[in-house]
Amino acid sequence: MSGQKRSEKGTVFVALFSGINVGGNRIVKMAELRSFFEELGFTDVATYVQSGNVVFRAKKGDAAWLTKQLEAAFEKKWGFNSRIMVRDVGWFERLVKHNPYPEVAGEPTKLHAYALEREPTAEEAKRLAEKCTGPERFEIKEDVLYLHAPDGLGKSVFANLIPRTLKVSGTARNWRSVLALLDMAGKAGG
Repeated sequence: MSGQKRSEKGTVFVALFSGINVGGNRIVKMAELRSFFEELGFTDVATYVQSGNVVFRAKKGDAAWLTKQLEAAFEKKWGFNSRIMVRDVGWFERLVKHNPYPEVAGEPTKLHAYALEREPTAEEAKRLAEKCTGPERFEIKEDVLYLHAPDGLGKSVFANLIPRTLKVSGTARNWRSVLALLDMAGKAGG
């Protein structure tokens, strides 16, 4: 994969967890999550905020293989499933470079990127576009959905419709988190 920064030490990835530490449910402490990754043999492990973002280095495997390994091990340890999106540094670089809303990048809590399990079909994207009737705007580029929510994600009715309308698994991060994770992954890759 061209976006992977592989060295003798391995490749740097970012794991984006979905559905942990939200509303006081499914609590996973970040120190425990770091230890979990280290116990699985990953190195240079770092977490960012409580919603489940882990930068790590793997000596083998690609994003798809790592996702399966992590999801199975996570469920075994914590007793519940968390959808995990594993992405490499190149993916984050493309995500930032292809932001269709550069004019709102300075308002990081109003710009979000959804890491999607796969690229939605034209029909799925059309169905979602029909639901976008408020102040929000969105654009899908491959396996990323960019959402500009001018009133913030918490007040966005449309944001709540995305998962059940699109029917493609994913997890959202605000632009501040996207930039922080890219920075962390870049430093880990150095």
